[in-house]
Amino acid sequence: MNYLNISKEHTLPVAKELNQLLADYHIYYQKLRNFHWNIVGKNFFELHGKFEEMYIDARVKIDEIAERILTLQYHPISRYSKYLKMASISEETPFQTDTDMVYILLNDHKILLSQMKNVIKKAEEAEDEGTIDMIGGYVKQLEKVSWMLNAWSKSTVEQLNDELILS
Repeated sequence: MNYLNISKEHTLPVAKELNQLLADYHIYYQKLRNFHWNIVGKNFFELHGKFEEMYIDARVKIDEIAERILTLQYHPISRYSKYLKMASISEETPFQTDTDMVYILLNDHKILLSQMKNVIKKAEEAEDEGTIDMIGGYVKQLEKVSWMLNAWSKSTVEQLNDELILS
């Protein structure tokens, strides 16, 4: 039964992009666990907690992405070996400084946001409002977390763009 009123030829590209996002999120999730477990130093308490918050969020998104693929009537990829082959995000050694961990995650966010834009593009072509709505919310959340991590990585003397304030 086609309860979505979207043809299979239109949902297939969306499901493919969602499976790519699913693979990327699995590797990102495990990297967050890695960093959560292996953070050391003066920022331990702050980043240990933040990384936990982030991997809990990633775990929820993994489930939602897989369920959206199922809603589109396709099987989500579910083997870790396949995720490792497909993902644009790579595994990371646990031997990183706190600052390096944050920069690595910010780079991963660029990759995730780019893939989310790919999903939205295919979903727009398919007129798949459910996927557009879900991923649009993810973009908003990830951009906010990226802003926070970026602010954390700055020195206290660095400032944002002041053009609007000074004009």
